[in-house]
Amino acid sequence: MPTEQALPGELSGVLWLPDEPPRAAMLVVAGSSGRLDAQRARVFAEHGAVAASIRWFGGPGQPPGICEVPLETFTAALDALCRYEPARLGMMGVSKGAEATLLTAVRDDRLDLAVGVSPTSVVWANVGPGRDGVTKPYRSSWTWRGEPLPFVPYDDSGPDPESPVACRPMYERSIAAHPAEAAAAAIPVERIRGEIVLLAGADDEMWQSTEFAHQLAARRRAAGGRITVLDSDTAGHRPYLPGEPEPAPSETFRYGGDPAADAALGARALPHLLAALNLR
Repeated sequence: MPTEQALPGELSGVLWLPDEPPRAAMLVVAGSSGRLDAQRARVFAEHGAVAASIRWFGGPGQPPGICEVPLETFTAALDALCRYEPARLGMMGVSKGAEATLLTAVRDDRLDLAVGVSPTSVVWANVGPGRDGVTKPYRSSWTWRGEPLPFVPYDDSGPDPESPVACRPMYERSIAAHPAEAAAAAIPVERIRGEIVLLAGADDEMWQSTEFAHQLAARRRAAGGRITVLDSDTAGHRPYLPGEPEPAPSETFRYGGDPAADAALGARALPHLLAALNLR
């Protein structure tokens, strides 16, 4: 059985060590919930990888919201995993974590696998406040080497959403209202060295992840690169892998899909991910 440890140094998170010398390493990052995806990391450890999940905002010394978060947060976590000298190195994120994963893979050629669960094809504005405690005017979610990345601002001029909230209409309005910004903020997946796997559900009510996934795939393939898109007509925003607990219902947001469809998409994905990490 895998062994749980704290991450070394200043990193905040959890590390799972397999019960054999690790054959791969996987960094798992959650989305805007800010939680640790400890059980998702454990799944990979059960298959022979050293796996970690980190807190990347809201912790000591970090922005309280997803506002100008340094992508070096993730490369530092990859540094920690590389100390185990894995034969293959991967990173997996969901939603805003998928945004971070793809952006990190653009800049870190060590990654052999980048997995985006319910991804976006563009960089978005901040979600919550920056280090100054201020949310508006909008700023980028991310920085690299101290410079903010180009981003799409939100068009939040629509009617007040009913609770629980479906955020997808706002994201659709924002893309339509800011085409020039969307073009500048496109995630350049054609520059990623490693393999890319995307999971997307057409019933996603948080944002249009299936549309985004196919936009990413079109850019990647136009440049001659390989990419795998696993989509589902009935899954929502929160596909989950075999061995993970079913995500808890939310009274705040509408994620779409249903547990059976979300589990089925995760079950389809896991063999692809393990094969890409040479864990099968």
